[in-house]
Order: sequence, then structure tokens, then C-alpha cells
Amino acid sequence: MVGVISLVTGMAGPSGFGSASTAEQVTDGIDASNLTAIITGGASGIGLETARVLALRKVHVIIAVRNMVSAKEAKQQILEENESARVDVMKLDLCSVNSITSFVDNFIALDLPLNILINNAGVMFCPFKLSEDGIEMQFATNHLGHFHLTNLLLDKMQQTAKATGIEGRIINLSSIAHNYTYRKGIRFNKINERKGYGNKKAYGQSKLANILHTNELSRRLQVIHLVLCFSDLLHKPEINFNVENDKQTNKEIMSRGVLATYSF
Repeated sequence: MVGVISLVTGMAGPSGFGSASTAEQVTDGIDASNLTAIITGGASGIGLETARVLALRKVHVIIAVRNMVSAKEAKQQILEENESARVDVMKLDLCSVNSITSFVDNFIALDLPLNILINNAGVMFCPFKLSEDGIEMQFATNHLGHFHLTNLLLDKMQQTAKATGIEGRIINLSSIAHNYTYRKGIRFNKINERKGYGNKKAYGQSKLANILHTNELSRRLQVIHLVLCFSDLLHKPEINFNVENDKQTNKEIMSRGVLATYSF
């Protein structure tokens, strides 16, 4: 109950920050010029704001998105505010195993370090559809895509941490929607079945998978310190929240005008 009150009121916690704190406030005074970060879905919404502030703190930011036009516009927007920002854009379609593999190959070829991976991109409340790999779209994009991406980048992150002495960070953006999935949780044997599909429950299922993935990673990994961020459904006036979803459902969400973010 105390956590909910703190969340709604924006009351600061032990760190001195609360749900009302901005990214600029939290990172004030930090020089992160020795860090490189990949942000999926970094061309809009929370992802863009994250990319903007990281670039402001001198992080080398890689915006990884499917829509390269939006990515280039986001890069230009950041550079207009901060002409010294180090921002690159790379194509990544998280619902395609081939695209994920290609992205990682292209990133590794750049011979850059990798300190931070922010798994932010997502789709929400989609009508039933299978990805090109035959996986239900929300589960494919929100969980399996990031799962595969993270696995392919782990060696690079571990190498970077060992070479620099700086712990890596993997940040999985999730949602309290994990509480509203199917009655028995993840339908492991029915993920790709149209029968019984519910777009909201399927979204919750993908968010529950994010949390289970994060918990298991934190248990297994020693070199990389893991951070799990929960983000509720979500609109804040100064942030254009843009998870791809059914337009009518999106209107319903936006009309609520609620933002809730938990960080651990």
C-alpha cells in the first residue's frame, strides 16, 4: 500500500527520487562519456526520452528500431538540442529472428563496447497475428525478440565489463499488466493458438515472460548486474507514449492519463 501511495503522489524514496522525478533529475551531474548503450524502440515515447537524456550525459547511444525514417528523425531531434550527441541508428525488427541476428552481426562489426542494453520496444493489444517465424506477435516482439537479442549480446557485454571494470546493465521494460494475463499464467502449449486468444491477456503474458526472464538472468549472471524496470500503462503529457497497438484501445489508454513507473 505504501508503494502505491508513493507511486501516485511522487513521494521520494530512499534514493531521493520518486515516480515524479525526471530522467534529467536522476542523472544530473553524471558524465557517462565512457559508456555505450543500445535502446530498442528508441525513436519515440519513453525510448526517445531515454535516448535523449543518455546522449545529454554523453553516452554513445545506438537507437535500434524497425522504422529507419522515424529513427533518423529521432536522431535529428536529439542533435538539434545537443549537437555534440553521439547517436547512431540501426535497423532492428524484434519479431524477426533473421533481423535480430543481422542487427547483432552489424553491431559487433562496429567493434564498439556495450555497457547498457535497454529492452524498451514493444507492441500492445494486437489482434491475433503470427510473426514471420510463426510466433504470436506480442510474445514474439515483447519477449522472444528481446530474449534472443539479449542472449546474442551477452558475450559482448561480459567482454566490455571485464575490459573496463564497469558493470553492465540490462534494463527490461515491463508493466503491471503481468498481473492480468491468462488465469494460469503463460500458456506454454498454446502461445500460438488463435482459440482462446485475448489481446490484453496476451500482452500481460508477454510482460510476465519479461519478468521471469529478468529474474533468471539476475540469478545466472555474475559479471552483468541486472536492473528490472516496471512501467505501467502510461501516458504522461510531456512523453508521447507510442507502443504499437490497436488504435481504439490506444485511445482508451490515453484517456486515462496515468503514468506509473517502478524501478528496482
